[in-house]
Amino acid sequence: MTPPTPAIVTQQAVSPLPRWALLLLCSAYVVPGFVGREPWKSADITAFGYMLALARGQTPWFGPLLGGMPPESESLLPYWLGAWALQLAPPWLSAELAARIPFAALLVVTLLATWYGTYYLARSPGAQPVAFAFGGEANPPDYARAMADGALLALIACLGLAQLSHEMSSHLVQLGCVALLFFALAAMPHRRWASALALVLGMLGLTLSGAPALAALLGVGSMVLVLHAPGDQSGRRLRWVLALAAVTLAAALLAWGLQCWRWRIVSADAVGKEWQSLARLLLWFGWPAWPLALWTVWRWRRQILSRQGHRHLLLPLWFCALSLAAAITTRPADRALLPGLPALAALAAFALPTLRRSVGALIDWFTLLFFSASALAIWVIWIAMQTGFPAKPAANVAKLAPDFVPQFSALALAPALAATALWCLLVWWRAARDRAPIWKSLVLPASGATLGWLLLMTLWLPLLDHARSYGPQVRSVVAALGPAPGCIQTLGLHRGQVAALQYHGRLALQPAGGADACQWLLADGAAWPVSGRMVDAALWKFEAILPRPTDNNDHLLLFHRMAAAHGTDGPRGSDGSDGADEPDGPDGPPRGR
Repeated sequence: MTPPTPAIVTQQAVSPLPRWALLLLCSAYVVPGFVGREPWKSADITAFGYMLALARGQTPWFGPLLGGMPPESESLLPYWLGAWALQLAPPWLSAELAARIPFAALLVVTLLATWYGTYYLARSPGAQPVAFAFGGEANPPDYARAMADGALLALIACLGLAQLSHEMSSHLVQLGCVALLFFALAAMPHRRWASALALVLGMLGLTLSGAPALAALLGVGSMVLVLHAPGDQSGRRLRWVLALAAVTLAAALLAWGLQCWRWRIVSADAVGKEWQSLARLLLWFGWPAWPLALWTVWRWRRQILSRQGHRHLLLPLWFCALSLAAAITTRPADRALLPGLPALAALAAFALPTLRRSVGALIDWFTLLFFSASALAIWVIWIAMQTGFPAKPAANVAKLAPDFVPQFSALALAPALAATALWCLLVWWRAARDRAPIWKSLVLPASGATLGWLLLMTLWLPLLDHARSYGPQVRSVVAALGPAPGCIQTLGLHRGQVAALQYHGRLALQPAGGADACQWLLADGAAWPVSGRMVDAALWKFEAILPRPTDNNDHLLLFHRMAAAHGTDGPRGSDGSDGADEPDGPDGPPRGR
């Protein structure tokens, strides 16, 4: 016997969210962060460096190198997408904006796949609301559309989505591909060819973006779910299972051929030491979707435990469980959680028909206070940066971001004012009208998250670029080198530093120890004093320490080749004294040995 559904929804409760409002919200969320921003450290600038190297023909397509170093993960597709965009971009388009275009498209694909995936899950027989004795219950298409609107709002509201979904990285590609797989499996009974295309693109894209194990697990688990799915003919289910098996096997063989399989599971001791930070991450990363998802599990528990195999519950649960397991067993945990957000949002949407009015009011009040306070803080600090009043926020900014010079931009102020005004109008609308739609409880969380992200990417963008990019540090390196420095040897630099020096400074870098007689040497602060045969420290004269303005622990050491060795075994101070006589400190050069 099929357990009764907990969803009791009237036709009035599924009145549609205006399409223009939903499109405006998505545009305000997607565009900021992709336009006008410098590549940040370190995943963003590192991936951009590989894309530039591929686009310029400086490295092979199937084995990209940056400063002689391969990528940290076995992902190829993100670098290919960025390189193709760079090659096809017109000359007047900046390189970083051109490389971001396919990643902005991937975020749009994620939002669309989440909406349509939830829509088709809500059309499942087990997801339908209770039928009233005298009619008046929500009809299936309107109910599914309202649930899809709720899922999209829940996804945008997730706090962990904002920054990671606006980076040029393999993790955004994985997010888009998992969203495609989610849509393919949800729409299988309704859209045969669209589901097949999304299945192939999602599975192969996930493999080429460095997650072949996740692709294989999703494929195997999906076969089990399709086999036990109710409502479909057995022959049709078998065809889909065979298709899933074929695509999963093809993805596995592709990963094996490209040598993409890699063991990334961390030890149990490492997981135990980080359980507190992991718990904090789980608390805020998926907020507010995860409390609603837990409520869905509780209210729909009978359907979950029944033998009917309800796809609208088991499918997102499987995707969420894999994402959670990956976050616990691999690092970085936040990147591992990212692909599970579309399924988490879909699961949260099925809590909406079961929420009481008091719970919805509590969500509204908490959201109103939190995001209004956040927006006010952003505005106050921006005003302090521009005018010096209030004095304390201005002093804090000057302390945390030395050498930062605020500049007024009307182009940044206009969208910030418009977004703030729309937030005030939305709060008034939510408090005064339309209490019936089931998606109403997620309007303020999604709009508040979008407001905060838009304000950060307009009012605070120059400050964030100064604090989070390598641009200021590279400009100080270029100034210290002078005109026409020629080739520069590097020692101990990581991929992000190499990419930033090549892009921002347009410097010709060579790994230390080569045959080239470069006159300059750039070393990471942690790599000096040098030991071994790679660099003869006696041949180099210390010139300057070049720190990142907002991080005293991230600094570069600049050396100039001497005509003859003078017995110098370490950096010398700017006054010519031996650095070994000076105490160690965050602001001074490391001592020689």
